[in-house]
Amino acid sequence: MKASEISNNKTFEYFLEISSIPRESGNEEGMRQYLLSWAKKCGFEGLRDKAGNIIIRKPATKGYENRKSTALQGHMDMVCVKREDSNHDFLKDPIKVVVDGDFLRAEDTSLGGDNGIAIALTMALFTDKSAEHGPLEAIFTFGEETGLYGAFALDESLINSRRMINLDSEEEGVIYIGCAGGVDVKGTLSVKREEIQDETKIEMKITGLKGGHSGGEIHLQRVNAISAASRMMDALNRNNIEYRLVSFSGGSRRNVIPSSCSCEFLVKNEEAEKALYVLGAESESIRKENSYEEPDFKTRLSSQEGVTAIAVCKEDSEKIIKALLIAPHGVYTNSYAVKGVVETSDNLAIARLKEEAFSVEFSVRSLVDSAMKMLGRKIVIALELFGFRTAYEESYPAWTPDPSSSLAIFCAKAWEESTGKKAVLTSIHAGLECGVINSKIKGMDSVSIGPNLFDVHTVNEHLSISSTERMYGFVKTLLSLLD
Repeated sequence: MKASEISNNKTFEYFLEISSIPRESGNEEGMRQYLLSWAKKCGFEGLRDKAGNIIIRKPATKGYENRKSTALQGHMDMVCVKREDSNHDFLKDPIKVVVDGDFLRAEDTSLGGDNGIAIALTMALFTDKSAEHGPLEAIFTFGEETGLYGAFALDESLINSRRMINLDSEEEGVIYIGCAGGVDVKGTLSVKREEIQDETKIEMKITGLKGGHSGGEIHLQRVNAISAASRMMDALNRNNIEYRLVSFSGGSRRNVIPSSCSCEFLVKNEEAEKALYVLGAESESIRKENSYEEPDFKTRLSSQEGVTAIAVCKEDSEKIIKALLIAPHGVYTNSYAVKGVVETSDNLAIARLKEEAFSVEFSVRSLVDSAMKMLGRKIVIALELFGFRTAYEESYPAWTPDPSSSLAIFCAKAWEESTGKKAVLTSIHAGLECGVINSKIKGMDSVSIGPNLFDVHTVNEHLSISSTERMYGFVKTLLSLLD
């Protein structure tokens, strides 16, 4: 089956159009123009605030004029990742959507269901002539994936609604009423480089890991490629093999668990064979320890003898590896207040060696602000022990769960009446824009829902077609019931 075969469904027709527009975070202008043009064509009021968020309004249907306004909300940008051998250019190439049974996938890239499906659902609902509802607003933000920038910059004076249905969740039948807050921690180490002559250069490349969303999949204990690389390099320390780093690169974005990492380093020619053996043995230990969750973990090692290169000095090379080794990654604590949910975690997200400095970035999340600050502090201390300069960067507030929310209670009741199944009211460890928008707009009551979406922020991302259709029907029903 081809993607064109589902285009008679309005939701997927819009999703395919959206997928043809490049929209990596920071490159949302094409989406803005598309949405404003669509709104004008349909006769809806379309607004762009000063920051670049898009607000679209549709009047109530006949007989529903006295009902309260409801906002449907999602973000325009997507996380762009591709397979290593792909030539896809995210600045100009459309996402190639394919149908695989009940799922939509992308050819060699992330799909962008997060959060293109929210926009497509909203557009389909706005143009559904059989839909009955009070006044509607669509709030489409930018830069969600890189720092919730659009939500922070949203012009609240343009928003009429005081209840909001965020469509950025990924599990059908789950109604989110809270989310983690977060803060980024960055460390930088100035390094001394020197020319090293006639040594063996070893290249180590880790691939095949699942990666995933650092909020949605952090509890699955997937291997972090940067952590794995530092462990393998530290095996050289344990075996008294000196090395000098030439390059180091791992991770892509703060909210993506690193799935690959590569580094180059020099060792003495007479120690090269031993170094390769030690690295191979440590790689095999990691593979065996994680064979269930990470069956495709691979390490590729290659060497070249008699190389002259500009490399980081021995002392700084060891500082980098030891700092990465002791730096925390993964779940720190689970929540007792909301069972089955991670309370506090961090993602060792990005590591880069440049000419004069090595930098590393962490994304810390928590449902509890004080716990988030404490874990951030632990990371800072770990880095500073090895001479790193540290700084706290992007931060966003937690959305504190409120089980008494009238909107949440209403949605849960409507779900049960619509499907015969009880909805799960819970909190999510990932960051959602609800927390920021609620903090900006006094009296805003929010929930977050969405269709089944899997492996977001990876090339394996896939969206359930049938779940999307059911979610469309539920939101349509919900809008007709809200007073």
